[in-house]
Amino acid sequence: MGGLRCVDGSYLTVTPIPCMDSVGTPYEITLELRRDGTPYGVVGERCGWLLARLALGVSRAREGQSPAGPGEAGKWPDPDDRFPVGEGGSELFSFQYRARSGAMTGGELRCQLRTIPIWLPGEREWRVTRRAFVEAWGSSGVGMRAVLTSSELAAFVHGLVDEAEDCLGGGEGPRESG
Repeated sequence: MGGLRCVDGSYLTVTPIPCMDSVGTPYEITLELRRDGTPYGVVGERCGWLLARLALGVSRAREGQSPAGPGEAGKWPDPDDRFPVGEGGSELFSFQYRARSGAMTGGELRCQLRTIPIWLPGEREWRVTRRAFVEAWGSSGVGMRAVLTSSELAAFVHGLVDEAEDCLGGGEGPRESG
């Protein structure tokens, strides 16, 4: 069970729940959200392979192996500022609950990158950092936010992927749905 301390002091717990095929075999995951232990929403049906891909991307970016090229590591010398450069631009993921009717209800979990300038008074200059803003909304519409470095995001996502592999039977992990 992965979790994040949010800026308002609340705690967001994210638990992978297996999705079953027609014969009852787990093949992917959905994420159950809880706010301070209270049910908050269910999101991201069949999102495990996306999380596994993100975990690998964050690890590679932290090591300076960005798909955008080695210039990313030079642009962000602090590994905590390095995140994967994806097709979605600044959005790393957005998971929602979709009812069979296609309506989106039951919550949302998303992660966006933001560039944040920080004033360093002793050095009399600005330092630019990047952080991942993980935001969750429950079915009631109330939101919560956690602000993470790339190492914190890596630990969170790797923890979810490890737990997903355990709940799927420890095999090859979530399969890409197509």
